[in-house]
Amino acid sequence: MRIVVIGSGFGGLAAAIRLQAQGHSVTIVEKLDQPGGRACVFKQDGFTFDAGPTIITAPWVLDEIFALTGRRTADFVSLVRLDPFYNIRFEDGSVFRYNSDTDALRAQVRQFAPQDEAGYLTFREKAGAIFDAGMPLIDQPFTNISSMVKALPSLLRTRADRSVAAMANTYLSDERLRQVFSFHPLLVGGNPFRASSMYALIHKLEQQWGVLFCMGGTGALVQGLVRAFEELGGTMRYEHEVAEVMVSNGRATGVRCQNGAQFAADAVVCNGDVVQAYRSLIKPEHHPRTSARRLERMRHSMSLFVIYFGTNRQYPDIAHHEILMGPRYRELLEDIFERKILADDFSLYLHRPTATDPSLAPPGSDAWYVLSPVPHLGSGTDWERVSERYRDRIMQYLEERYLPGLSQHVVTERRIDPRYFEGTLNSYLGSAFGPEPVLTQSAWFRPHNRDRDITNLYFCGAGTHPGAGLPGVISSGKIVAEMIGAARRD
Repeated sequence: MRIVVIGSGFGGLAAAIRLQAQGHSVTIVEKLDQPGGRACVFKQDGFTFDAGPTIITAPWVLDEIFALTGRRTADFVSLVRLDPFYNIRFEDGSVFRYNSDTDALRAQVRQFAPQDEAGYLTFREKAGAIFDAGMPLIDQPFTNISSMVKALPSLLRTRADRSVAAMANTYLSDERLRQVFSFHPLLVGGNPFRASSMYALIHKLEQQWGVLFCMGGTGALVQGLVRAFEELGGTMRYEHEVAEVMVSNGRATGVRCQNGAQFAADAVVCNGDVVQAYRSLIKPEHHPRTSARRLERMRHSMSLFVIYFGTNRQYPDIAHHEILMGPRYRELLEDIFERKILADDFSLYLHRPTATDPSLAPPGSDAWYVLSPVPHLGSGTDWERVSERYRDRIMQYLEERYLPGLSQHVVTERRIDPRYFEGTLNSYLGSAFGPEPVLTQSAWFRPHNRDRDITNLYFCGAGTHPGAGLPGVISSGKIVAEMIGAARRD
């Protein structure tokens, strides 16, 4: 079969590699001049910045893909385990060093709140049970209601109806520890107070397999996947933005690009934003059972404000991943997700990859990005007006609390805001993660991996099942490849 994959994010690459290994002829068409989508790379003044995802978990999902070439992951990339996974810092100066050392975690829990040690152990046990029930669902398609019915016993048994924060709050009394063990949904675009407790499985996932980093940055992992795809015989086409998925008699026949190029196909896989695909790439008469208007009405995840910067000095006291908790937690999340206002305060993710790989910056320097969750463009925020001021507040905060002398040592800088996600990445409302990961927008309730009317049009990536995050989007590629393989056999 001739298969066209729209977009070279992790989901698209995962699907393309698997399909090429099945013996199909696969072409990836990518809007940008490089692969990766959200995981593209900015290079500037001798610094290398990963534009998007930086946290790698569930290494077996990568091992499965690279094994399709007959070789090992280590033949393509070098993955190292971080320690700590994150430093989680609070306004009172306390720091929780989050890693997989159970004794050290228990000791820190006791230091923060002695009365919470037993509660943490119960939380840990419950997270393991959720992992055992939920992880097998990550690469299973939910294309009909019966598939959802089969999953219900597991969802009910693990109390998937309550939020991650509600689960943490049940077992922990210290407000800081509640944040430590509930913030993870933010990494996939979810509000911990609304995201299903199924996301507590991340605790077990990290404890058993760690948090990894790809030497050379996440961009090096993208390049490793591209190399695997091309060595299997796949074809990449950069600077080919798709204008239309062509459909005839209920089947996709290929894609037409804005530069006039056309690619015929026996199946099409869309790794682009699902909502935008139905809004602009597929004519409404071809998908009567999937209304673009209905997708627009879904709850969409937050967006991001990110500053990439390089310093001509190093800050060795800062870890690879730092979570900087602001003065408010639930209230700030309500500002972002519910009220959709740009608050005066913030919580931040600070990324210092040169803590692990100094080659990403000139000698004696550090490469950074600092990320602030912000409302998507449905908020009406005028980023043209507020971007510079918001940047200054964040950099001043970093300098005053964590990076002394920062303003004198920044030698290169760039930033993105929700307009980048909308304009460059074609993401509806500038959402950074697609539909928000709440229970009523999960599994069968999430946009499906195969269109209901166009039988050979498939979707992978953050906007479809199972959702955002590296394990999720890579698993979506696996789902699509297996669905296409099964359809071919039928």
